[in-house]
Amino acid sequence: MSREIIAILRGITPSEAAAVTGALIKAGITKIEVPLNSPDPYDSIAAMLDGFGTQATIGAGTVLAPEQVLRLAQMGAHMIVSPDCNQRVIMATKKAGLLSYPGVMTPTEAFTALRTGADGIKLFPGSLIGPDGLRAIGAVLPNGTKTYAVGGVGPDNFADWFAAGATGFGIGTALYVPGRRTADIAARARDLVAAYDEGAPA
Repeated sequence: MSREIIAILRGITPSEAAAVTGALIKAGITKIEVPLNSPDPYDSIAAMLDGFGTQATIGAGTVLAPEQVLRLAQMGAHMIVSPDCNQRVIMATKKAGLLSYPGVMTPTEAFTALRTGADGIKLFPGSLIGPDGLRAIGAVLPNGTKTYAVGGVGPDNFADWFAAGATGFGIGTALYVPGRRTADIAARARDLVAAYDEGAPA
């Protein structure tokens, strides 16, 4: 079962990348991003792709420039996640054949992202938009638009977001912070997956 949970591993280092990725996949999380403001992010992504490139959708977050997209595409990454709706990044991502998930907060940004070719939109910060905000924006989005709530999202409010029409979630500090043991990350991942499965629409 492929769950619409994107693990955001901000701050991860290359030495722990493979072990954490393996733990996440085993727990049932198969979409993983390394924000580019992490230490040596390209090395971490390379390690993940080398060990698990056929088992998970692996890519980068906090992608701000087309040049970064090109480098990631050449490495064999699968997806690009951005904090903003940068049309140049979206176009570079789609030209390279990668999945594009730009960050949006308003209907204008959402439609701009979709018209530029985004595969889905990252609602950020989710804590400010809230399920009610998604419900209002979702009323005018094209049917089938994939929406991911990121920021202030977790097991306690998965059900509320699902009820508002969310496709999935990006999970950061609730799952990973620098220095957290792999066993702890694995346990958190299992809890997130259980909550997701419980709240997901049938």
